[in-house]
Formats: sequence, C-alpha cells, structure tokens
Amino acid sequence: MSNSVSAIAAPWLTIIGIGEDGVAGLGDEAKQLVATAPVVFGGVRHLELAAPLIRGEGQVWQSPFERSIEAIVARRGSPVVVLGSGDPFLYGVGATLARRIDPSEMRTIPAPSAFSLAASRLGWALQDVAAVSLHGRPLDLVRPHLQPEGRVLALTSDANGPRALAELLTESGFGRSRITVLEALGGERERISRQVAADFALEEIHSLNVCAIEVIGEAHARVLPLACGLDDALFEHDGQITKREMRALTLSALAPRRGELLWDIGAGSGSIAIEWMLSDPAMRAIAIEASPERAARIGRNAASFGVPGLVVVEGQAPDALRGLPEPHVIFIGGGGSEPGVMDAAIAELRSGGRLVANAVTTEMEAVLLAHHARLGGSLIRIDIARASPVGTMTGWRPAMPVTHWSWTKA
Repeated sequence: MSNSVSAIAAPWLTIIGIGEDGVAGLGDEAKQLVATAPVVFGGVRHLELAAPLIRGEGQVWQSPFERSIEAIVARRGSPVVVLGSGDPFLYGVGATLARRIDPSEMRTIPAPSAFSLAASRLGWALQDVAAVSLHGRPLDLVRPHLQPEGRVLALTSDANGPRALAELLTESGFGRSRITVLEALGGERERISRQVAADFALEEIHSLNVCAIEVIGEAHARVLPLACGLDDALFEHDGQITKREMRALTLSALAPRRGELLWDIGAGSGSIAIEWMLSDPAMRAIAIEASPERAARIGRNAASFGVPGLVVVEGQAPDALRGLPEPHVIFIGGGGSEPGVMDAAIAELRSGGRLVANAVTTEMEAVLLAHHARLGGSLIRIDIARASPVGTMTGWRPAMPVTHWSWTKA
C-alpha cells in the first residue's frame, strides 16, 4: 500500500517589509525579487519608496481592500511581490493575505516593525511593554493598558493621533503621563519629541508616528484593575447591573477561554460582557438589550472600558437572537423568565457550550429550578450582606439573594 503525500505549492507570493529608509534598508535578495517581479502591490508610500527598483507593474491598493486581495489571489502560481510596512505579520498585510493564501505558497522578508524601532530608540524591552495598534482603530483600545508606571507603545493613524491620545490620557486622569512621539522612524525625516500629556503642544507631526507612553496616574485616574469584579461606580448604569461581588462569581462560572463568543442576554449596563472582553483581547461578545436607553448606555460603557468591539443588539429575546453568530457561552441576566428565552438560548448554544443564568425574582428562580431538575448542572444560592449605618452604629443589610445556575451542553 503506497503512501500518498500531498504536494506543497512552491512559493509564488513574496511579502517584503519596507521601512522609511526605502531601498537602502532592503537586503540584496529583497531588492532582486522586487526588481524581477512582473507585478508589485503596495500602498502609494510603499511603491514610492521602492520606485528605483520596480521594473514591472505597480499596483496601488484598491478600495475596498478586498479587491486587491482578489487580484492577488487571481494571480496564484505567477510571481507576485507585495510590499508592506515593517513586519507584515504584526498588524500588517501578511496576516490578511494568510487568511486567503496558504503559508506554503508565500515567502516573507520582514523589516523591523515600528514597535521594534521605537523600543530600540528608547531602550525599552519589548516584552515588558504593551504594544497596541490604533491605526484605523478606536483610541479607546488603549484604555485597558493605562496601568500606573506602565509603558505603552501605540501606533496611531495620522498626524492628529498623538494629540487625540494626549487628550484621552488627560481626561482619564493620566495627564501627567509622558508621551514620546517618534515620527518617520528609520527615514531622513525621523524626529523624536517628548511631551507631557496635559501640556501637549507638538505641531506639524508626521502622519507616520508611534507614541510611547510612560503612564503616570493621578489620584482620580480611571485605572481598570486586572481582576474581575470591577467597582460598580466605574460603570454608567441605572441600577440594572450585576453587582460587583455577583459579577465576579458569574465571570468565574462563565470561565472565559481565549477567542470565545459570549451572548449577554438582558445585558443592562453591559458589565458582564465588558469584563468578559477585558479578560483577553481575543474575546468577543454580543450584548442583547431590549431598552434603547440601556443599549446606548452599553455602547458608552464599552468605549470607556476600552472594548469598543462589543456588539450591541437592541431587541427583545428570543426574537433578537435570530441570525446571531453561534455562541460558545451564554449569560442570562435579565428577561430569562419571558416565554421562549431559555429554550431559544439552549437551542442556539453549541455542543460543549456553557450557559450561566442568575435569578433574583421568584419567577426566574422557578425557571432555573425547572431547568436544573431537567438538565442538571450546578445550582447555588448566594446571599450577600453589606455593612450599613444603623442609627449611630453599624449593622448588616442583606442584598436580594441570587439563584445561580450553570450548565454545560452535551
């Protein structure tokens, strides 16, 4: 019986990282590949930097970008060169192409990334720094990284990025933070300037820039602790919020795993979905909320916590669940006693998925008791009391007890 070995296609696509030093920064092999390529794809800046070498057809990225990806895929088997900024697989075009083209069909010659260049100029160890790309992405993504005495490297979108970042730091209580703006790294126009966020006054900034932040927080700074169960006061809410202690227990039961998708049904303030997403940058969540006012509030909370990717669906479950991506995990914090909600959630949950539901009303508790009797899982009752003034003394004031059901779908 003969073994069958699948053939691996020879690389036809070469992805070359190019820096602001242009041709001078390319090795001999990269220069030769660019010079002999029938077609070279890249941004306007990339093609200008490599212009002295390009003899074939230069193709500027199209809008939408997917059109250029299709054009590259259509040339499969013929030599193609793609130019990208720095390391093409660090927030770059390489990762995008790898979603359509097998890595065995491509070869990459990377250049130092903007993060690597910035770290080398500052003497910062990259493994000890939070590196975040804000290029074409919301500035709010930097918020979880604003930890006292921390260091952040942030790649911005344009010349306005550093000032906008300084304003965000100042309004969040980090105005004393030091910002080093590193412009056009590696090129003739490289410039390094140091500013204090609250007094930011740098003008005529190059559109290609990295901001290095040395985080200094004031007493009122909005620091997001790294543990789950964040202070309720950090959230904008109308009382419809899973309280801090219960939220910590609930998130433990939800057991986030990297890259999973959560449905937060009856999301209220969005606190569960927000903390779920804060556990890892790869986490995803959809908050389903019937109240337009609360749905808008969830969006504001998501931005202020630095997780603008939280998807908010305004609508009443179970109807609002139709057509949503299949979840790994479901949390039901509100509306679970409404007809059809629990059944729809269980039906939509994937095999091996986890469902957690909390009840403070007798109606919802009856639903959970019935589902526990039928499906099993873990059922616990949680009573929390807080110390409160009683006249001139102090006593325990009990919160409403919570019935908590967690279950894994076979």
